[in-house]
Amino acid sequence: MVFAENVCLQRMNILQNEKERFCIFNYAIIMKPLIVLLTAFGLTAAVCKVATGLWQVHASGNIAMGVMLLFTAMGHFKFTQGMTMMIPSVIPYKVTLVYLTGVAEIVLGIALFFPALRLVAGIALITLLILLLPANIWAAMRQINFETGGHGKGPSYLIFRIPLQLFFIGWIWYFAIRP
Repeated sequence: MVFAENVCLQRMNILQNEKERFCIFNYAIIMKPLIVLLTAFGLTAAVCKVATGLWQVHASGNIAMGVMLLFTAMGHFKFTQGMTMMIPSVIPYKVTLVYLTGVAEIVLGIALFFPALRLVAGIALITLLILLLPANIWAAMRQINFETGGHGKGPSYLIFRIPLQLFFIGWIWYFAIRP
């Protein structure tokens, strides 16, 4: 009887782990940049509506992306060690590369605040996001969590990460590049 209960409990734990591993909501919760982007967009649009009587959606979209990039850039300096683990071993100067991409996110994020710089910043950001996607894939395949420097969600993380990256690219195109 005890043996049967232990087997049953083990199977329930395995099923629970599988549910947790593939539950899309687990990934939605950890997608802090998306939350920052949408919150900043809503707040900026609301402030514009109150201040000017117009929603100013275009400006709000650029400001929100700029705020999100400032947020994500902090990770390059706070979680440098974990982010270097996301870079394949054949690429040299990992720490420098992490810092440079963090600085690029700051500069390009701020550039989105200025209409005269948006087009160039948008093109540069889309290029950067395309270039960084392989690092995210590589890290997911090796189950790297850049915040802890430890074990990450693994390949199932890409179910949310790749569409999210495409969403960010589409957002930048829509608000910064599209005529």
